Amino acid sequence: MSKLISGKEVSLKVKNQVAEETAELKKQGITPGLAVIIVGNDPASRVYVNSKKKACAEVGFNSYEYALPEETTQEELLELVEKLNNDNNVNGILCQLPLPKHIEENAIINAIKAEKDVDAFHPFNVGKIMIGEYAFLPCTPAGVMELIDSTGVEISGKSCVVIGRSNIVGKPMAMLLLHRSGTVTICHSKTQNLQEICRNADILVAAVGRANFVTEDMVKDGAVVIDVGMNRLENGKLCGDVDFENVEKKASYITPVPGGVGPMTIAMLMKNTLTAAKMHNKLI
Repeated sequence: MSKLISGKEVSLKVKNQVAEETAELKKQGITPGLAVIIVGNDPASRVYVNSKKKACAEVGFNSYEYALPEETTQEELLELVEKLNNDNNVNGILCQLPLPKHIEENAIINAIKAEKDVDAFHPFNVGKIMIGEYAFLPCTPAGVMELIDSTGVEISGKSCVVIGRSNIVGKPMAMLLLHRSGTVTICHSKTQNLQEICRNADILVAAVGRANFVTEDMVKDGAVVIDVGMNRLENGKLCGDVDFENVEKKASYITPVPGGVGPMTIAMLMKNTLTAAKMHNKLI
């Protein structure tokens, strides 16, 4: 039987650390500020935005929400981004994805100043991650690394498999494991012998977006299994990409869904915003 990796516990440690450092910054008259933009009425996006606002309050940040109607034009959104780029009270800018179809996501991501890009999606920050000289990390992969570290398992020399090649999770996840000297394989929809590759993984990260995709016969005995997926079943229940009930019997450590990777993503966003505030005030 595996040990549960509690994202709630690990994220609380990260947020407590951020709150302590924020309290020290406030003594110098500095309060980190995060601006969150949401366009349209996507219910999942609204939940995420509310969670981010709540986390800002918990760690002592100022939060600024810009809720725009669905019909907002790309030009109007770019104008808002430019205004926030030039606002000294705003250290981090986050535009909640997905955006309505008439707005080009890359145009918005590229318009956010790299030093305020606390999602770490801007090409400049992506390049910095590639060479290992980053200020910010994408929040979900960074959270996964914290969860792995919480187990005490050494990444160096381990066989690490990432299922999924998205720009937001899969690719940066692979780079972070590689920076820690893991031997990394990225799997995707065209991968041959997927089961065999996964069965060799000491550390398996599932980020494919398909409910219960990773089954017991794909997991090596004693593997560390991190489930990034968040899927809703027909009965309304949330589940991950991993068949938790059966995989739990084989893994040494496993994350639950919910309560695993999810809380970490928001905690790492707070950490990135704190870093941005320090950078803007020339403290690092």
